[in-house]
Amino acid sequence: MLVFSTETSCDETSVCIMKEDKTILSHIVYSQTVHTKHGGVVPELASRAHLEILQQITKDALKESGIQLNEVDLFSATCGPGLIGGLLIGSTFTKSLSIGNRKPFIPINHLEAHILSSFYNNEIKFPHLSLLITGGHTQIYFLKNYNNIKLIGETVDDAVGEAFDKVAKILGLSYPGGPEIEKKALKGNENYFKLPQPLINENNLNFSFSGLKTSVNLIAKKSIINQSFINDMSASFQKCIGTILTLKLNRAIKKLYNDNNRNLSVSVVGGVANNDYIKKCFKGIEEREAIKLIYPPKYMMNDNAAMIAWATILKHR
Repeated sequence: MLVFSTETSCDETSVCIMKEDKTILSHIVYSQTVHTKHGGVVPELASRAHLEILQQITKDALKESGIQLNEVDLFSATCGPGLIGGLLIGSTFTKSLSIGNRKPFIPINHLEAHILSSFYNNEIKFPHLSLLITGGHTQIYFLKNYNNIKLIGETVDDAVGEAFDKVAKILGLSYPGGPEIEKKALKGNENYFKLPQPLINENNLNFSFSGLKTSVNLIAKKSIINQSFINDMSASFQKCIGTILTLKLNRAIKKLYNDNNRNLSVSVVGGVANNDYIKKCFKGIEEREAIKLIYPPKYMMNDNAAMIAWATILKHR
């Protein structure tokens, strides 16, 4: 069985052709650069960029894979959540291909695809706990099986990736902000600024990053923004984020890891999971709880069509 999938929920335009045995025949991710000068994603520009590149990378994928469109058995696309313009372009384009070739079209939930991405390269045991950290979402899910997925914690305002981008903009760094802050933090003192940790003492699994972002903004307005300030603030902000995520994930594990859930497996998915500092913070959880955290392949962490194709195969099964 062959699957053709597209992902256009934000500022990555991606297509993938995957076989049922997980073999990837082609996977193309085009990252839009038009948003850099704006310090964040502009929905209208994102939609136009998807429209301009989607047909071309589809042709490139077919050429690379050596297959014809009529050989594809299933077509799928991200159908939400995300930026409505991009979702409409990707889903309408892919639906058109499915109709033209008289093959089924399967709509895929973007968040579900992220959660299932760690199942691609790992043997998952149920029950399963998944921390989803991306530019648009920060959530914790509990899975009893493939089809029983329950949201047990989420951000009440900004997502963690969004907080990285906004703080980067305050510091005059380019978009996307996560990699920029991680780079600057290597040269900074992570204990220089004492930043707030919202909801950290609340006995729940929810997150809040808006107040943290505001605190950075207020400090920046009273300071001289030089290289030393940028490095120290980047390091302090990153440490604060790492502390919050680690505490909440550890709390979730302790709540679920009991006599009924001794085989609990835990994954971390989404683009922010690429941050090496945050991964090191999670190492402490592995040591304390004797649980190995699992991650998707690196190319499946950011928004991409491979995770959409993989989710399609699992849902079809």
